[in-house]
Amino acid sequence: MSDSAPWVSLFSGGKDSSWALYQALEAGHPVERLVTVHPAGDSYMYHTPATHLTALAAESVGIDLLDVHPEDFEAEHAVESGEQGDRELEPLERALESLAEEWGGIGGITAGAVESEYQTSRIQAMCDRLGADLFAPLWQEDPRDLADAMLDAGFEIKILQVAAYGLDESWLGRTLDAEAIAELEALHDDYGVHILGEGGEFETFVVDGPHMARRIELEYDTVWDGDRGHVEITDARLA
Repeated sequence: MSDSAPWVSLFSGGKDSSWALYQALEAGHPVERLVTVHPAGDSYMYHTPATHLTALAAESVGIDLLDVHPEDFEAEHAVESGEQGDRELEPLERALESLAEEWGGIGGITAGAVESEYQTSRIQAMCDRLGADLFAPLWQEDPRDLADAMLDAGFEIKILQVAAYGLDESWLGRTLDAEAIAELEALHDDYGVHILGEGGEFETFVVDGPHMARRIELEYDTVWDGDRGHVEITDARLA
């Protein structure tokens, strides 16, 4: 694909996809569209909490957003995880095929995968079919190094959901700062919690960063269900 062909960034608003986008922009890749998939239920392929907030994030970043709303997407309809992952990818690939037709091709696609071979192999195969490069700057990098790099760059990261032993309601809405990372390292030693939440232990949203023109302000309630919980966004706006 031509070096001048537009790029797209798979974008949930969470720390990993936001870091992949930021790294692509820093590298000079011509990202012209953010693409958010909005699962209707649990997903093997995609970040699920508060994906409606990506519209504000895209406005702050200054890149147009394409929303993908798959139909018949609930996890209970899948026979097994591999089949579900393949089916979940289909609406995204159709949306990207339409963009490729509009643009005359897609130069590259960013992804925030860190350790998931399940996700990365499927995204790589999709990129191959589209004739696009895959840009995955987090792939198999050291989790602590990634966390430090995000904080050093000025990312402000909020925790929206937790589901792991050792993470209680006090983590909901908490900023993922150096103190939180140190606590997560201790929880990793005690309980195996991944410090970037790669096992689904927690989900995040980036409310500010060097690639964003305006900070996103959130108001929320917390919902706790004994051993897991999430924040319920009541208001979100650009500062």
